[in-house]
Formats: sequence, structure tokens, C-alpha cells
Amino acid sequence: MTETALARARAGHEDAFRELTDPYRRELQLHIYRIVGSTQDAEDLHQETLLAAWRGLEQFQGRASVRAWLYRIATNRSLDALRASRRRPEDLQPMTGVPEPTRRTEPIWLEPYPDVLLQGIPDDAPGPDARYEAKEAVALAFIVGLQHLPPQQRAVLVLRDVLGYRAGEVAELLETSEASVNSLVRRARAAFESRLPATGRERAPLPNSKLERDIVGRLADAFEEGDIDAVVALLTDDAWLTMPPEPSEYQGPTAIGVFLRDRAVRRGAPLRLVPTRANGQPAFGCYFPCPQTEIARPYGLVVLTLEGDQISAITWFADSSVFPQFGLPRMLR
Repeated sequence: MTETALARARAGHEDAFRELTDPYRRELQLHIYRIVGSTQDAEDLHQETLLAAWRGLEQFQGRASVRAWLYRIATNRSLDALRASRRRPEDLQPMTGVPEPTRRTEPIWLEPYPDVLLQGIPDDAPGPDARYEAKEAVALAFIVGLQHLPPQQRAVLVLRDVLGYRAGEVAELLETSEASVNSLVRRARAAFESRLPATGRERAPLPNSKLERDIVGRLADAFEEGDIDAVVALLTDDAWLTMPPEPSEYQGPTAIGVFLRDRAVRRGAPLRLVPTRANGQPAFGCYFPCPQTEIARPYGLVVLTLEGDQISAITWFADSSVFPQFGLPRMLR
């Protein structure tokens, strides 16, 4: 079937090309997102990958699978994009007048990933050498850890430990030596694993379970009522509040409470929340009611990391340009 579709695609039949590539489209876009950290860039690079594959059909010799060939194009396009547009700390417009943070870190340029784009990705996609489960490998903490790695290490770690490609296969994909791949993955694992949270995501409630709905509902009620004490009561003792790419981070109920109260005073009105999901985690689109109107405008997107019956991390994304990808309205009336 593949040989027939390949021959037809080479003859210019677009439906045959879609037959070859459609089974891998969702997983390819997720792969690109893991490397570049941007949902919007991943979508653009995904289209570039498919266009490059269409134009390069004559160069595909069939020695590797169609899937591996597409991953080769997608990975190299992602690395080229990172090299061409690497953002630096001076590109960031830092927040001003905020309470003193627990720590300041290197800015990372990150966007949340809509759960709707995870649908249709097969659970058995990873190869036998994969070290991480699919659910773990899309969680925000995982993606954040990847973004701290140099691009080449990032790509090798994803190919080896998330997708389960063997070292020789990765070397062929990246047109390098197996020794170089092994060296890169050793350094990447050491740096990456030191950044992962100590507690595993197996302690989080099941998605859409009664426990998850209860925690998320209580948080939404607290925010919409402007009850910061109720928000703080839901946090673990070591919870973090982060705001990529803003380098200021707050840990613990006290520090997070001080920050949230400061924001609430500056806003002067409670937020309105619309539920969604990002990176396999519960999330909300947040809207700010405009004074003297009946309209609430997009204000940001918050993603929650749950641990047991509490919240261990709140990740705030101020860029509301991602709202359409989550099916969130442009405004609330």
C-alpha cells in the first residue's frame, strides 16, 4: 500500500501524499513543539515540513520508513528555526513593580499546547528505547526542562528518550555519528533530569475525574470571587508560580499569596475564567472585565499542575494570542 501511494505521490497525486503523511501529522507537530516550545511556531514548521516532504519525494529512497523520513525533516527544520531566531534575555520586556520573587531564572520562550491537538496521536508511537511515557513527555514541567537545553541536545533527548529511536537511527536522522549522539544524550540527560520536579505526575488526579473537577472548580470560584486566601489554601507547601518568559518565580503559599494579592489590587476587579486543557493539564482562559462596559477581554492563560488534592504549580501565560488555538472566545459579554 505504501509503495503504491508513494508512486502515485511522486506522480503528483496530492491525495496519495496525504495518505502517506496523514497518520503522522499530529505526532509530528507535537514533536516540533517539544523542540521549539512554541505552539504557533510548531504549526508553521509543521506546514514547512510537509511542503519540504512533498517537494523532496524524489530524494526519498525508501531505505527508512516514511515516519522516520518525516521526523528527519521536522527535526532539522526545528533546529534551523532555533538557530535563526534565538531569543535573548534582552528581548524580554520584564514586569515592573512586582513583589520580590523567590528566585529569578533564565527566561524561556514557551507557549502552552492545546489538548485538542493531542487527540489522534497513537499511544504506541514511542519505540522500545523510550524512557518517558507519552503523558509525562507533554507536561509543562517536561517541556520547560527541554527548553533549558541547547537545541542539539534537546533534539537528541526527544528522539532517544521520548520517541525511542536507537542511537544509530538518531545519528542517521541528524546526519552525525553515533558517538556524537551518545555524547549529546549523556549531557542532555544529566542537565534535564536535574530540572524535573522531584514528585512524579502519577500523583496527579486522573484527567476529568471528580477530584480534578473539584480542585479546579474551587480554584475558579476563588479567582472569580477575588478570594486570594482561598486560592492560597489550595497550594502545596512547595508550590511554584511561574510566568514564562518572565524570569521572576514565586514559591510557597506565602510568596504566591503576596504576588496574587498585588496583582488583584492593581487590576481592581476579579477575573472571569473559562476552562480548557493544555499539555495534558487543566487550564483556564482568563478574562478581565473592562470598566464601564459589559465586555471582558482576554487577559492570559493559566495552567495548573495538580498533586493529590492540591495544586503544586501555577503557570501563567500573558500572551492571549494563543486563545484561538484553545477554542477560547475573543471576549466575554
